[in-house]
Amino acid sequence: MGVEIVTFGCRLNSYESEVMKDLAAQAGLTDTVIVNTCAVTAEAERQARQTIRKLRRNNPDAKIIVTGCAAQVKPEQFAAMPEVDRILGNEEKLQAASYGLDDDARVRVNDIMSVRETAAHMIAGFEDRARAFVQVQQGCDHRCTFCIIPFGRGNSRSVPIGRVVEQVRELVRNGYNEVVLTGVDITSYGPDLPGKPMLGQMIRRLLANVPELPRLRLSSLDPVEIDDDLFRLIAEEPRLLPHLHISLQAGDDMILKRMKRRHLRADAIAFVEKVKALCPDMVFGADLIAGFPTETDAMFENTLRSVEECDLTYLHVFPYSERPGTPAARMPQLPVEVRKERAARLRAAGEARQASFLASRIGTEAEVLMEKPGMGRTEHFAPVLLDTDVAPGTILRARITGAGAEQLTGQTLDIRTAA
Repeated sequence: MGVEIVTFGCRLNSYESEVMKDLAAQAGLTDTVIVNTCAVTAEAERQARQTIRKLRRNNPDAKIIVTGCAAQVKPEQFAAMPEVDRILGNEEKLQAASYGLDDDARVRVNDIMSVRETAAHMIAGFEDRARAFVQVQQGCDHRCTFCIIPFGRGNSRSVPIGRVVEQVRELVRNGYNEVVLTGVDITSYGPDLPGKPMLGQMIRRLLANVPELPRLRLSSLDPVEIDDDLFRLIAEEPRLLPHLHISLQAGDDMILKRMKRRHLRADAIAFVEKVKALCPDMVFGADLIAGFPTETDAMFENTLRSVEECDLTYLHVFPYSERPGTPAARMPQLPVEVRKERAARLRAAGEARQASFLASRIGTEAEVLMEKPGMGRTEHFAPVLLDTDVAPGTILRARITGAGAEQLTGQTLDIRTAA
């Protein structure tokens, strides 16, 4: 056994897992499992602890290193687990020196708020993935009342444009036809860099400097932080895929204010309408929290209606989960069963919207990035089964011939780009 990585949570964690795999290999580690945790919900932390115990049972002689946001905010929780050999913070996990296991420092977790720059790392690719994730930003300067992630990731800091271009160019050389720009809050990109470039300017320069990149996808966006350059790209740039994920969280103004979000319901609707006017083919996803403290039935109904009013197709729904130390954890809480019931209603609304969207694609043509034999995703991130067996990362032109509740079926027309 060499080095195995177990990744929980976000796309940024996926990117960092590849960096850690390289660092661990360079350090000569063997018989090692690195668990890259998530702290978004209590359930994510529970799953990480459960996985660590299972890993130890199945690998009694392996070294187990635990890192990620849960390790950063609760190092003592993992230090109390006899299964764990070392705990690394989110900054330490990206440092080569952390993977020398011949010293006595079992816990290496420093003050993440003191970090001012992103670490420079180049990766060649992603194991078992058809698309590549590229970090453009790290940390968050906002303090939403429900969120513990700033205390796991630190304050916002941006990756210089030149380094982003260099990384994307390397990935394209290695056969990747789709890149996803990722971070904690990518719409806050740039104010810490010379000239203070915004996200849209960075993307415009990236696409100009890497014309050989066929497809660019964006991770979650704050709807009130989109700059004019990015709106122009949405309207004019065919390589920027017609799929945006919005950090929405709720559709009721009072709940949004209590969450300390930077938008209101009308702002989200106006954003969607503006984008649809610029790019009528755009599809939207969103994060939604069900059962936030003090949420009444009427407030929840506003969020439920926002699924249709914001033209949402893909929903990431979370029952509210108290994060110790956050302001929302001190607010009057709703019963867990109410949170779960509301989450189920939101998911049902999302499933109906997704099924309707998929049905609307029958008879159209799509550019499909193959993820595994016989299955890929369209420009709109819709999963599609195809009658072909080509390498992951290949882009096919396909006609959509059918739709189920969760995926499309199609017929291959031609191979446009091979990885």
